[in-house]
Amino acid sequence: MGVPCVRVPVTEGEATRQRLAEAELVDDGYDITVEDGTLYVPVAEPSTVPDSFEVVEFDAPVREGQTMPADELDFAPSYERLGDLVIVDEDDPERAQRIADAIVASDLPVEGVLNRASKIKGTERVRDWEVLAGDTTEVLHREYGCAFELDLAEVYFSPRLATERHRVVEQVREGEQAFDMFAGVGPFVVPFATRGATCVGTDINEQAIEYLRRNAARNGVEDRVTAIAGDVREVAGDYEGWADRIVMNLPHSADEFLETAVALAGDDCTVHYYDIQPDTDPFGPGERAIRAAAEPTYEMSVETRRTVRSYAPGEHNVVIDARLRR
Repeated sequence: MGVPCVRVPVTEGEATRQRLAEAELVDDGYDITVEDGTLYVPVAEPSTVPDSFEVVEFDAPVREGQTMPADELDFAPSYERLGDLVIVDEDDPERAQRIADAIVASDLPVEGVLNRASKIKGTERVRDWEVLAGDTTEVLHREYGCAFELDLAEVYFSPRLATERHRVVEQVREGEQAFDMFAGVGPFVVPFATRGATCVGTDINEQAIEYLRRNAARNGVEDRVTAIAGDVREVAGDYEGWADRIVMNLPHSADEFLETAVALAGDDCTVHYYDIQPDTDPFGPGERAIRAAAEPTYEMSVETRRTVRSYAPGEHNVVIDARLRR
């Protein structure tokens, strides 16, 4: 059976491997292979590989002496890696435990296995977890050169959005003023700051803000990051007209915060607006909402419309990059 691999010319191999390794996308269970001047790098989460890379199926050999979870089972389990934790999503407790035992018995470098035990809930966007192996929900996750400490039981974090975050990060220029309205542990704010932006991150989850402060310090950018615990609508008054860039990653209800976003926007501001809509009209509702909030004070134009991922049957998580010019 083929293994998902990034295919690049050998001359681009090391740079590609390093970039994929920084995003924790390299699948250590298979060998990186060269064939006819082409390098094949096995990847663990092909759906999160940046669009600039070509992902193909390739018969990559299993790393010699390396045992994988599937070797312990009669099927290939589905799982995600987050730092040294593995996440599964199983409704059957017996099956979940079998998978966890197989993961621990394999040669994967893991410290624990968690099973999703609830949907995301509450204003703080957290979920319940069942610890199947190990003794913690805390983890240190590395993503495109930045390190993030977090506790999955206390904060919201999705490794599946790594590619989308990196797409936005690459747009940031030194000297920008960037505001993340729902900042979490800092996966936008911290890399923005590493590119020379001055950043403000707010979040109603106090634990997330504490991790944001720690992550800013861990990555050496605490002098460029202000972290504020609270509802952005109540704390944004000190930053009216301040932002060159705004992130609104609260896809179920970002429209309720557009008035605040417009108040934060400077004379020329890019807004990254995340939404969940049916595939019949994935971008229209968001565009109309942004335009209604921004005009006539601002002229609004759409620079990017992008589907981030499938959210549910017939629904997509999308992003609109909107530019507001006063």
